[in-house]
Amino acid sequence: MSLGKEFKDIPGTIVFDSEQSRKGYWLNQFCMSLMKADNRARFKANERAYLDEWKMTEEQKLAVMSRDLNRMMALGGNIYFLSKIGATDGKSFQQMAGSMTGMTEAAYREMMVGGGRSIEGNRKIGEHGDAQGAAPTGKDK
Repeated sequence: MSLGKEFKDIPGTIVFDSEQSRKGYWLNQFCMSLMKADNRARFKANERAYLDEWKMTEEQKLAVMSRDLNRMMALGGNIYFLSKIGATDGKSFQQMAGSMTGMTEAAYREMMVGGGRSIEGNRKIGEHGDAQGAAPTGKDK
C-alpha cells in the first residue's frame, strides 16, 4: 500500500523515494555502467543494443535514446545517476539542467546566479490563490 505523499502537489517535483528507486533500479544501474570507458564506447556505438542488455522498460529505453531527462526521472531515474548519460554525451550538469527546464545553458546559469527560479507557480497546488486552486484556508501548510 502506497503512503500518501504531500509533495505530489508541488508542480514539477519528483522526489526520489523508495517507490521511485524500485521503479528506476535498472535504469540507474545502466547509468552507473557508463562510468567504465568500455561501456560508454559500446553504448555510443549502438545505443539500442546496449540498452537491450538491461532489464529496463521500453519506455525507459526510449526516454534514454531521446535524452528526455524529465521523463527518465518520472520513470525512476535519479538525477545523479542520469548525469552519467550527460557526461557520456560530453554535456555539463548545467547543460542538462537547462534542457530539463527548456532553457539554454547560458539562460539557466543566469537564472541560478540571479537567485534561482521564482517561487511563483512553484508552490503547492492551491496555495496563495494560484490558478490551479483556491486561496489557502489557514489549514494548508
